Amino acid sequence: MSNELRNFLALSYEELEDLNVEAKEQRKSRVAPDKIQEQRLKYLTDEKRIKAVTVLFSDLEGRLHMLDYDKKFLIKSWDNLTFDGSSIRGFTAQRESDLRLGIDWSAFYWAPADFFGGGKVLVFGEVIDKGGDPYSADIRGVLKGFAESLHKKDGYTLNAANEIEGFLFQGTDAERNYHQTGKFEYVNTGGYYHSLPGDPLRTFIDTTAEVQRAMGFQNEKDHPEVAPSQFEINYGYGEVVAAADQIQLYKLICREVATKMGLSASFLPKPVVGVNGNGMHTNVSISKGGKNLFWDPKGEEKLSKLGWSFVDRILTHANDICLLLNSSVNSYRRLDPHFEAPNQIKASATDRGSMVRIPIGNEKSMRVEVRSVAPDANPYLALYSIFKSGIDGDTSKMKNLRQAERYLPDNIYTALENFRKSDWASEILGEDVKGRYADLKQASADRCPRALGTFVKAPEVQYHHEVYNQFLWNLF
Repeated sequence: MSNELRNFLALSYEELEDLNVEAKEQRKSRVAPDKIQEQRLKYLTDEKRIKAVTVLFSDLEGRLHMLDYDKKFLIKSWDNLTFDGSSIRGFTAQRESDLRLGIDWSAFYWAPADFFGGGKVLVFGEVIDKGGDPYSADIRGVLKGFAESLHKKDGYTLNAANEIEGFLFQGTDAERNYHQTGKFEYVNTGGYYHSLPGDPLRTFIDTTAEVQRAMGFQNEKDHPEVAPSQFEINYGYGEVVAAADQIQLYKLICREVATKMGLSASFLPKPVVGVNGNGMHTNVSISKGGKNLFWDPKGEEKLSKLGWSFVDRILTHANDICLLLNSSVNSYRRLDPHFEAPNQIKASATDRGSMVRIPIGNEKSMRVEVRSVAPDANPYLALYSIFKSGIDGDTSKMKNLRQAERYLPDNIYTALENFRKSDWASEILGEDVKGRYADLKQASADRCPRALGTFVKAPEVQYHHEVYNQFLWNLF
């Protein structure tokens, strides 16, 4: 069908980058929400080439959901958008299904028309309960409230950047078809930093990086990773909610680019046994008035006392939050010491087997790296549990806490047991949401063989929360 008569918004990548970086700076500068709202509504009204607004939100497990609203309808009804929460895993029961979607106007993105369709813009939503309060199972809203309260009370800005690894496999829907094929096929076997210009992996990385750049990610570096067909595309630091939003967009962009190439981008933590798995090393710091509070030129490893107390609290609560950082059956294959796995509950400047690493830094870049996070974790939940634990958690009186011989669980059942009995997990999430989350993880685990064994089983893929074949799930 000819599109000559259509007049949908389709901007150049340079124009997109300018718009997205400007919006990002507004968000970073904490421009008043009502001012941004006024600007965005005026823009949507004036820009006749926009047909729809895609509103994004995440469920309790971290799956990204998208609703398209007609632009004219949204302009009139943006403050009364309702949806059925009972259809979202981990949200409301059927008897209390109505929820609202608020709009976080600061989290507004212009996306390339060649991948997202012409005439569309994206914005993140906030789930609101019937009483008008932030919905307790919308962890994005929980994280945002936590970060805003710390900024108001102490002047803190919570910063994060994530190094998200993934695999590129042959064929579309490689994960959904795994129960039939029983294998994943590499597109490249070059290895670390090695991929020839123009081969499928390099083309995928280049294209994804271009889309990210256009969406204001402010890229840093990208490269093939250690395992065959593995990639990592790094981008700059951001305020914690914006950083979590970018994780969701990163995975969405990767999957869309791969699909357009007839391939699949996978963020399963260990889709192939015998090679390195996918991690999401999570770099965090706290700043106040533009000053990095984790930096101390005279501190041990140049990390401040505040930074070290943050690390000690993370180590103290490692087993309490392990299920939040490693949320799938498959993720416990990654915590394997033979492949640089960060499964030791330790802190180190050099040992990459430690859960927490202190990278080399300076006044601007000093940070703490939590290495045990898997890329399929709910990014809002992972970042919330890390910052909540590091700031408000307890500190164990265990001797030699930072180097004690302790390990993270090597299976989801132990992680579930630790989580269910953890008072700290209840403090983080509340009993209701904690119970819902544990039940979701238990339901997935119960559909999989209890022993991981030596090869990836079909159920740990097909019942994975990010793959989630609803038809197969309901046949169980």
